[in-house]
Parts: sequence; structure tokens; C-alpha cells
Amino acid sequence: MTTRIILSHRRLLDKEEGTITKKWGGKIPICLVFPNSYHVGMSNLGFQLLYRHLNSLPEVVCERAFLPERKQWEEYLRSNTPLLSLESCKPLLQFHIVAFSLPFENDFLHLLSILQLAKIPLRSQERDDRIPLIVAGGAAVSLNPEPLAPFVDLFFIGEAEEAWIDFLKAFQGVDRGSKKEFLEEAAKIEGLYVPALYQVTYDQKGFIEAFSPLNKKVPDRVKKRWLKDPNRFPSHSTIITPLTEFKEMFLLEVNRGCPMRCRFCAVRSLYLPFRNRDIDVLIEEADLGLQRGRRIGLIGSALADHPHFTGLCEHIVKKGGKISIASIRADAITPQVAHLLAQSGHRTVAIAPETGSERLRKVVQKGFTEEEILSAVKILVAHGINNLRLYFIIGLPTESWEDIEGIVDLAKRIRHQMLKERRELGEITLSINPFIPKAWTPFQWHPFDEVKRLKEKIKIIKRGLQKIPHLRVLYELPKWGYIQTLLSMGDRRVAQLLLLAHQTKGDWPSAFKNSYINPDFWVYREKKKEETFPWDFIDHGLQKETLWREYIKALNKG
Repeated sequence: MTTRIILSHRRLLDKEEGTITKKWGGKIPICLVFPNSYHVGMSNLGFQLLYRHLNSLPEVVCERAFLPERKQWEEYLRSNTPLLSLESCKPLLQFHIVAFSLPFENDFLHLLSILQLAKIPLRSQERDDRIPLIVAGGAAVSLNPEPLAPFVDLFFIGEAEEAWIDFLKAFQGVDRGSKKEFLEEAAKIEGLYVPALYQVTYDQKGFIEAFSPLNKKVPDRVKKRWLKDPNRFPSHSTIITPLTEFKEMFLLEVNRGCPMRCRFCAVRSLYLPFRNRDIDVLIEEADLGLQRGRRIGLIGSALADHPHFTGLCEHIVKKGGKISIASIRADAITPQVAHLLAQSGHRTVAIAPETGSERLRKVVQKGFTEEEILSAVKILVAHGINNLRLYFIIGLPTESWEDIEGIVDLAKRIRHQMLKERRELGEITLSINPFIPKAWTPFQWHPFDEVKRLKEKIKIIKRGLQKIPHLRVLYELPKWGYIQTLLSMGDRRVAQLLLLAHQTKGDWPSAFKNSYINPDFWVYREKKKEETFPWDFIDHGLQKETLWREYIKALNKG
């Protein structure tokens, strides 16, 4: 253990407000790990909610760990120090449970890096009873945990608040020296998945032939857990720190899920059913943030679908507070909402047209028109909000080159609408992202667009908009979209590619070159209706046949 690492941890803690510290005596020590930087991890409200929830349990002491920044990583290696928790600077090996929060597939590789730095064997089968139990949860693994199956002892599928309570009861009831016995008991709990207790077989062409439990006590399908009463647990920031994306903002969850049925988006299936939190609870939690003198950041995929959204915003503003939102649907922007945002100091608002043409918006079932987009722009600019961030997806099913040109045309019309309303030139930022097929969506059968073609589409958009003043185009590199699709769509065999990429320090091309596995099998291939997916063993409350009908309906609209 080095003084430099300890001092860097103390500097982070000194800037925090709301840190929870508990004594270890007689408690189950859990290290909650976000496999990315402190800045990214502490910007994630779900991570903070789980940290508070676990520490609220009298039998638990929960601390945090993150992927070290480069200089700190080098210090760990130089000093041969195993990864330490933030609060007490204890090695992860001293915890009973190491729990990873995984909202994004791109962090799968970081999970392996953290295990290695913590001096924990990577594969579950290589870890004996003296090694902490490795568990994982979050959006990415709730959709498809299989690429990480050989590395994780147990997955939480769905929302974890209640599942953790059941999990810890079982953990206390079984001798810690018998990890195998505990996992067999835990696998019976709704929402918990133990990959070592299931067997996957493949046919000669590489398709999944069967996915089956190894004993009769394990369920054939793992049912997703979801919180029936979203008011049961507090759902606001636990720790405030300036070292996050949201600075010292007080984050407040307004609702979970989304009532929309966008065919490319997994939010609906992940958080089905859509639930609004009670307005009285929201006001009480917002007042807590206002008492601490904080700007209130409202979190939710469908903020404006809360029946009291405007009333909540008005309450915060009338009490002298300010609201902040990451984005809002174009058809939800009214003069009243724009006025409240402007009063709160918003100078930029993000909306997501997703496509450049109404035809393609109908294909993906994005429920608003170009007229509504331009109307939203007019309202925002009229209230002094001159800067816009516009989210677009390229590579969607049935997309044509005309649809790509449509993004250019729509951006120009939005600029024209802004100038009509006010002669002042505001900033427009286009964020272009490739379509990533996601499990449990109607588009799970569709392939990822070819990297070369995606690059050409980005060039067309950039070239078409290069003469528009105060407009910039940001985009995700298509090669990273390819990797994300591989991790989103892959089965247990993809774990071998993950391991190779880890061994080559993230050099994916080298990993592909040195493996007999062809990643195009999961990325570029359109799936068949009857195909067994790696995630079919999960019960998200949706019928696969229903999703297939939606997919065919979308293709027919093209």
C-alpha cells in the first residue's frame, strides 16, 4: 500500500458530501465497484442508490471502488498494490462480496482489468472459497449477461433493491466456506442468475442448440425483478461532489421505464412496467436537495410523462431552486416547460429526432413529426434557449441514403427556424451514433451496419453541414459500435474474445486476429425467427413472438 494512493483517495473523499462510513465488526463487507473512472461512476444515480441501500442494511458495510486513472493505475503496478476500496483503503480481497455495477457493455473489459488489479482470478472456476463472491448487475447484464458468464459468480437480473435483501438473507444462512452451496440456494431466488448452474450446447453451424439448468432445483428461466412500489426506497443523490459530470447537482429520479415503444430502445423492456413516483415523495426529496442549496437534476427516460412534471418543476423554481434535465422529447416542450427551463438558467436543451425523415421515424416508432420538432425549436428559442443538442442514429433498419441526407436537411431547417425566431446564432451540436441491436427489442434480429458504410454516412453528414455556422458534428466511431454490438449480442463464446482483448490491453483487432471465433457471426448476421438467443432464458415479461411481429411490421414500413 502506498501513501500516494491513500492520499488520492482522501482527496476524493474530502470533496464529498454524504459519504457513508461504517465499522466492519460483525458485518458483511461488500465492495461496490463501478468499472470506469470515479467521475463516470459517481455521475450514475443508480450506483449511488445501491450504495445507500446496501449501507442502510444493518448487517452490511458497503464501500466503493473504481477503475483507477492512468497515473494511479501506474502507481498500483509500480508498488505491486492490489486494488483498494475508496473509504477504508482495504484490498478487495478482504471483502466477502465484490459487486460490479454494469450499465454499459463498453465496461465489460474493465471488469477483467479490475479483477486482475485486485489480484482476483478472472474465471469463476479458478476461484476457491477464500476469494470474494463476484456478482454483477445493471442494465447491460440484465439484457444479456452471457459474454461475462465465465467471469461472474452471480448476476442480478432487473432492479436489484429487493433482490439484494433476499440475496443477503441467503448469504447469512449458508456457511461462507461453501460458495457452491450458497450459489445453489441463491439460484432459487427470483432475479438471480448463476451461470455455472446452466449448460449451453451448440450445433455444427454454431447456433445455440440448448440452454438448460444442470439440476432440477434451478429454474429453466430467470424472471426479472422489478420494484412494484418505486416510492419504497429513497431515489435521490447520496453523495454530492464537484468531481462528476453533474458537478454538485442533486439528482432526483422522477420515474422508471418509458411508455413509448421505440423499436430500437431497450429501456421499455428493462424497466417494464412504466412507473411514476408519487408527487408528494418527489417534492419531499426535492426539498431535501433545496435545503442543501443544490440545483435539482431530474432523472427519467420519460420525464414529461409524469402527470405532475410541470407542477414539480414549478415547485422547485418557486422555492428559489433551479431544475436541470439531460434531454426531453420534442413533443413535450411547451411554452410553460421552456419558461421553467429558462428560469433555471438552461441555455442548451437536448432533443432526439433520431432520424432525418418521418418515414424512418415511423419505422422505429418514434412518436413525433418534423412539425413538432420545429415547433419545439421555436418555443425554446423564443424563451432564450439558443443552443441545441440533437441526437441522431444511423444504420437503422430500412435506412436509405436519402434518410442520411434527411439528417442534413433537418439540421438546416432547424437552423433556419432558430434564425426566424431570433437573429442571434446559437450553437447546434449533432450527436451521431450508430444503431446498436439490443436484446429484448424488436430490432434484436437486425444486424449492425457495416463499419465502412457507417463511415461514409458520417462523411456525408459532416460534408453537408460544414458550411453551417456554429454547428458541429460529434460521432461515435463505428468500430466501437461494432464492439458494443458484439458484447450486446454475443453468447458465452464471446468471453474468449474478451479475455484476449484484456490480455492485449484492449487491442480488439489483435484479439480477433488471434482467435478462431468470428465476431461477424453476432454482429453482421441477420438472425432467424426461430433462432435461440443467448438471453432467451431471461423472462422480461415480453413475448418473443410479439417482438418478432413488431420487427416484421417495421421492415414492411420501409
